[in-house]
Amino acid sequence: MRDFPSCFGESGVQVADSSSSGTTRTAQNLVTCVYQCKLRGHSCLITVTWTKNLVGQGLSISIDDLSNHCLCKFDIKPWLFSKRKGCKNVDLDSGKIDIYWDFCNAKFGSGPEPVEGFYLAVTFNQELVLLLGDLKKEAYRKIDKTSVHSNAIFIAKREHISGKKFYGAKAQFTDRGQMHDVTIECDTVDLKDPCLVIRIDSKTVMQVKRLKWKFRGNHTILVDGLPVEVFWDVHNWLFGNAMGNAVFMFQTCLSAEKMWSTQSVFDPSVLSWKSSSQAKDYPGLGFSLVLYAWKNE
Repeated sequence: MRDFPSCFGESGVQVADSSSSGTTRTAQNLVTCVYQCKLRGHSCLITVTWTKNLVGQGLSISIDDLSNHCLCKFDIKPWLFSKRKGCKNVDLDSGKIDIYWDFCNAKFGSGPEPVEGFYLAVTFNQELVLLLGDLKKEAYRKIDKTSVHSNAIFIAKREHISGKKFYGAKAQFTDRGQMHDVTIECDTVDLKDPCLVIRIDSKTVMQVKRLKWKFRGNHTILVDGLPVEVFWDVHNWLFGNAMGNAVFMFQTCLSAEKMWSTQSVFDPSVLSWKSSSQAKDYPGLGFSLVLYAWKNE
């Protein structure tokens, strides 16, 4: 593995470098989301990874404390041959965690993450910790609760996208903010001086010329009046294997120097923060979107 980008230093973001087409296809069928929640009166991180393969859709859920200790992990296998609706639970020393889900009428876009017609709920000692999806009333009935809101905050997302010249994703840079279309444009085929352009809702927010000299870097943009730091690493597109991926990160809230001066690391298999002291000092971690952009064959 290697550091990304170099301005982060040795304890920055790390990404996997893969040139296998099979690995590429597998990676593009994963979306990982991280939520900051309250459990036993203390903050914890719940990581939800949505998967898609030839068998069907599935997901895994991991609950970790801020010292990166895994409290429990659930795997819900692809539901083509299993129940699209169900419940799982585990007993901890301090109580009981229950996970409820209903994907019977779920609708999906091009990726593995459902867009509507579903719910996913996590409770601890019958108290709602995390609720995802639009079928909230059905979830409340299932967990025998009235209309209450969880205290979960959406703080990070890692997604794999693909294209030839244009790469698109959707992002919500604040927990309950507006949904935006993020477009990355970069044509590296037979061009002596390729250019990188990033647009938010079709509006150009940054442009990088002389990309072969600036294949890694960072730049601050404004989204909804909020500063967003954009980091990019397109080394593989320009100098690596043809199947290599570029990496982009959009970071809101704290400055990059504050966020990455400690040992805070994004691992490519489990997206999480490693530094408990940092999370305690900054309970509002902001939002991070990490995009792995793969070129189509």
